[in-house]
Amino acid sequence: MNKTLPYQTYDAQDTGPQYLEDLATGYWFSEVLFTAVEMDLFSLVGAGATVEELSGALHANPHGVERFLQALCAMGLVVSAGQRYFNTKLSSDYLLRGKDQYQGDSILWRKYLRPGWNGLKECVQEGGRVDYTGNEVPSERNRRTQKYIRAMDGIAKIKAHELVGFFENGSVKGEILDVGAGSGAVAATVLEHFPEAKALFIDLPDVLDQTREFLSRRGLSNRSHFCPANILEPWPVKKQSFDLVILSNILHAYSEEELPHILRSAADCLGDQGVLLIHDFFREHYPEKAALSDLNMFINTYNGRVFSGKYVQEQLLQLELSCTDLVPLKTDTAVLFAAKDTAALGALQLDPTDLLVSMICAQGFKVYRISTEDVHIPGWTDLRCQFGCDRYGDPHCPPNSPSADKTREVVKDYKRALLLEGEPPTRNFQLAVLQAERAAFKAGFHKAFSFWAGPCSLCESCVERGPCTNTVNARPSMEGAGIDVFETAKRAGASLRTLASKDEFVKYFALILLE
Repeated sequence: MNKTLPYQTYDAQDTGPQYLEDLATGYWFSEVLFTAVEMDLFSLVGAGATVEELSGALHANPHGVERFLQALCAMGLVVSAGQRYFNTKLSSDYLLRGKDQYQGDSILWRKYLRPGWNGLKECVQEGGRVDYTGNEVPSERNRRTQKYIRAMDGIAKIKAHELVGFFENGSVKGEILDVGAGSGAVAATVLEHFPEAKALFIDLPDVLDQTREFLSRRGLSNRSHFCPANILEPWPVKKQSFDLVILSNILHAYSEEELPHILRSAADCLGDQGVLLIHDFFREHYPEKAALSDLNMFINTYNGRVFSGKYVQEQLLQLELSCTDLVPLKTDTAVLFAAKDTAALGALQLDPTDLLVSMICAQGFKVYRISTEDVHIPGWTDLRCQFGCDRYGDPHCPPNSPSADKTREVVKDYKRALLLEGEPPTRNFQLAVLQAERAAFKAGFHKAFSFWAGPCSLCESCVERGPCTNTVNARPSMEGAGIDVFETAKRAGASLRTLASKDEFVKYFALILLE
């Protein structure tokens, strides 16, 4: 996913004090957003409004309103034309109260959680949550539950449409089990797409009171059933009977000790052709947000945490389930699918490139998807090898590597490629590139072939001026095969520059031709 705020984009080669300043002032952005949503300013702007009109509606000082609007303009949430201000498409779609995709409740829930972050130092020192709502009266707990479910419903409805797309190849006709259902947004969206399906929602009794209301508003009451239960206890549902079991944003609320029970219980509920859908934050996908979400659990829950996709996969394999690799969504979360029968996973609408990129990112690479038209192959790169590199003449270095003409001919036979960004040491980088290339081959890209960075460094001692004895694993370097790495990286959208001193951060790039 694209990261657009200044403090979201870290570049080890170019980041300096400004990055730290942006981190330190990151809360400025959220405070402006919180205030605008709390004032319902976007609804007041409506089809357009002046400072005077907004000041009157808000009972606020015109000077203050004008300066606040200027900040919203800078953040891309409103625009001005003459004396009038208008909502941007983003604000119009997601910040107007009453709209189906309104995100204001989820935004204000983040504000509700903000005070807990002031105790982060104490949580770190104590090793866990320090602020407990021990004496909360039932009415307060009910209000908090309502606020939380409204917030999560707004987010879940956005994600649910993408999740349903994975089932477009087939049809969900049987019964769905939505575990820890909350508003039931994910299962509800599945029900709307597949009219023959029915759903059973399992959650705590007071939560299910809210679930019923949300489903009633969507006209799904007659296809919905409810099972009040604590999912940490035995699930009072029929085993081996569900076509789809949903665990959406559930796992991160629980500990490593609790996770096996939840996954085992979900697996027990799967029918022979049933699919388990696990949607959550995962360490490998958008790692910055995942790590901060983990801290949010650390501060605000008893023992919640964000798991890695690999760890959850291992747990599923121990249950003798087949499992996909991590499937990235376009947002900050990802999905794992599991089933008793591998054929059930084969029916899902999964993009093999998405799965491959997710797997390669989990190795620690930054991955850019590119067209082979963006691979720049001029005629001068071998001169850099011949004049300036003491490895010239080594096996797989010029003149023993593919010429620029040969590389151009090879690249013409491909349309898509991946550019991988990593870092030294060279041997580790090259071994990881080989692993990524082999993963591409196993994923069905039979023509997958890689070019990596630098002279081949796989063997502890390379033969001198003789034929390579490790042709199984050796690959040519990008530059040695005629590829202009700097221009190709630039076309891919990567940041790369020449280094002024040896102690600056070094970036390595590799190219995997796919198909």
